[in-house]
This record gives sequence, C-alpha cells and structure tokens, in this order.
Amino acid sequence: MRLPPLAPADLSPDLRVVHDGIVNLVARSQERITVLDPHGALIGPFPAMLHFPRFGVPALHFHRALVTEARLPKTVREVAILTVAAAFGARYQLYAHRLTAAAVGLSPAQVAALAAGYRPPGLTEAEATAHDVARSLARGGVLPAAAYARAIAALGHDGVGELAFLVGGYCTIAVLLNAFDVPVPEPTA
Repeated sequence: MRLPPLAPADLSPDLRVVHDGIVNLVARSQERITVLDPHGALIGPFPAMLHFPRFGVPALHFHRALVTEARLPKTVREVAILTVAAAFGARYQLYAHRLTAAAVGLSPAQVAALAAGYRPPGLTEAEATAHDVARSLARGGVLPAAAYARAIAALGHDGVGELAFLVGGYCTIAVLLNAFDVPVPEPTA
C-alpha cells in the first residue's frame, strides 16, 4: 500500500464531510465489504481520493452517480465491474465485487469465472453482452460495430450509455487501486 488511510480526525472539515458521506453511502449499504480500517479510516480506492481531493472528490461525485442513477439490473452491473476488475487485476475491486456479485444472485461458478477473466456459461443475454462490452473496452480501442449493435439490442440506448460510463468509472477505480497498490483487507473472522 502506497497511500496510508487517513484517520477521520486528521481530515480538514471539508474532507471530513466527504469521508462521512462515503461512509454513509458505501460502508452502511455494503456491510459485507470492509471499507474501514480498525481506526475508522476509509480503505480501498478512497484514500487516493482523499489524498488528492482536487481530482478525487469529483471522481467520487461521478462514482456516486454511477450508484444512485443506476438503471441496469444489478447482475448486469456486477458482470461488467468484475470483468473490468479482472482485466486490470485490481485486487480490492475483485474482492469487493466478488462479494457483491454473489449477493445480487450470480452463482459461485459465475463469480469465479468472471474474476478469472472468463465469460461463464449461464449468463442472460444482457449479462453476456455486458461482459463482452466491458472486456472489449477494458482492452482499449473502439467497441466493434457488431458488439455495439448487440448491446443496443440487449440493453437499449440508455443501457449502453450507462454501461459505457460504468465501465469507464470502474476502469478509473482499477487504475487507482493498482497505482497505489491497494491490498485486500485481512479477514476479520
């Protein structure tokens, strides 16, 4: 880990508001995922955002919109997020979204395959499309026309837009996690 978590008491008043907002949005709704260290400081991608607030706070606003404005089914979102995490080898993202994907209904075998970078059998058309689009975009380059047409057919115009922003947002998170070598939290039990 290259950036230490920032203790809430050490934050400026403005950053403390940001910290507490993250805790209220993420930690309380994602109780299966460890996002706080034993001292109450945020871990995962959040220290980077708090260490560099000029960029991190706007990134947090964007990420919040990805969560609060979501319309795609949760399984479709988690397929895309795990696909991005696997493409980047982002350990914390894989940790957090394995748990989330299982909680929203993806099977253990599907979660394991996605985390390993594969498209598992048994996905719905929308889930398979999300995987293929996310994998293509995470590799770089233009999304092929056939993949775009398939995505429009499976997800609709607004769904493709949401998916593109979701993939871009989680690519950003994966890059931050990897740049600052963010580890997976130690098991608590």
